[in-house]
Amino acid sequence: MRQEWSPEELLASWTLVDGDWKLVANKSGPTRLGFCLMLKFFEIEARFPEFIEEFPQSAVEYVSGLVKVPAAELTKYDLAGAKRHRKQIHEALGFRPPTLAWLAAEVCPVELVEDRQREALLVECHTRKIEPPGPTRMERVLVAARGRWERAFCARTIERLGAVGRARLLALVAEGNDEGTALLAALKRDPGAVGLDALLMEIIKLTSVRELGLPKGLFADCSEKLVAAWRARAIKMYPSDFRDTAEDVRVTLLAALCSSRQAEITEALVDLLIALVHKINARAERRVEKQLTAELRKVRGKEGILFKLAEAAVGKPDERGRVARPRPDARLRRTRPHRGRRAPRGPGGGPADVRRRRAHHDVQRHPRGPAEHRAPAQSGDRGARGRRGGARFAPTEREFAVTPAARRKVFGLATADDRLA
Repeated sequence: MRQEWSPEELLASWTLVDGDWKLVANKSGPTRLGFCLMLKFFEIEARFPEFIEEFPQSAVEYVSGLVKVPAAELTKYDLAGAKRHRKQIHEALGFRPPTLAWLAAEVCPVELVEDRQREALLVECHTRKIEPPGPTRMERVLVAARGRWERAFCARTIERLGAVGRARLLALVAEGNDEGTALLAALKRDPGAVGLDALLMEIIKLTSVRELGLPKGLFADCSEKLVAAWRARAIKMYPSDFRDTAEDVRVTLLAALCSSRQAEITEALVDLLIALVHKINARAERRVEKQLTAELRKVRGKEGILFKLAEAAVGKPDERGRVARPRPDARLRRTRPHRGRRAPRGPGGGPADVRRRRAHHDVQRHPRGPAEHRAPAQSGDRGARGRRGGARFAPTEREFAVTPAARRKVFGLATADDRLA
């Protein structure tokens, strides 16, 4: 109770009314003062004080002036032994002691946290004019109420399961039952990454859970928070931990776990199926885009040109041949940047000048000879841009010939004079 009270608050809360004067008519001295303070304290707090110091000093002085008893006489009042005064105050205010049955039926199913249960108990006691127990007794009352409610909850669950469902659940944690242990471990696992294997595994788990034959509406009259608490408790336990608990608690824990996981696996299956369809669509789109891109970048007629060059070189090796220079497609030049090293630039030193100098060098090295020594152009003379597969070939007027000495060098028949040359 707060210790600071204004005169107006003292007048409104600590003043004795007609009914109060009737209760203290036959009392005097410390008993009269202590009884009046306990009466008003209980009206405000709905509980009795544990120590004399809980009474506000301003309230003690105010009430002592009303009953004409010095405030110092309060120290002589036996607060712990005033059981008869408490009973008289209960009867006067209409309060009654709490019952375990009411706590187990009304408080425990609604509030699962101990602090919330304690707060709800105090509020409910004040609302129903029930005497709230002290701290020590409150702990004992809450523990006893939770135990009574847990036994009632387990008995109701086992009754709904029946003998067959109870036996199937107990088989999951029975010693030597590897299949049941494996199923229990699988139920605790999440689906994992999106894929066909995960989808099939979830289908197997759902089928196995349905084979347990849990009745519909097993926890229909229970809050989701309550079932989730039992599920969280069961999912942390090993088979040996289940075997260490009482049989009714064991069955209820397994029922809460399997029932919750059955609904969760069904939702996971829907999510997995949707994600798998999206994944397949995305993969198909990437494959189609890759094929379309390859077709768009493919040079039209390149293979035909290469086949014609090969046929000409094989069919008529001794006839006149002309050098094939690449003619890049303008579209490919815009979409496919130059991959090689940039040619040196300067006064008169651009890429076109470099190509002209190389062509002039080839003419000087292989001068024009007799027609019978001229060979068709080789595919290796296409140049840097031609090797990228994005060039078209156009004939030029420049001709070349392979000398007999060069031919003998290629085929390993060179003479000493040829080597010196």
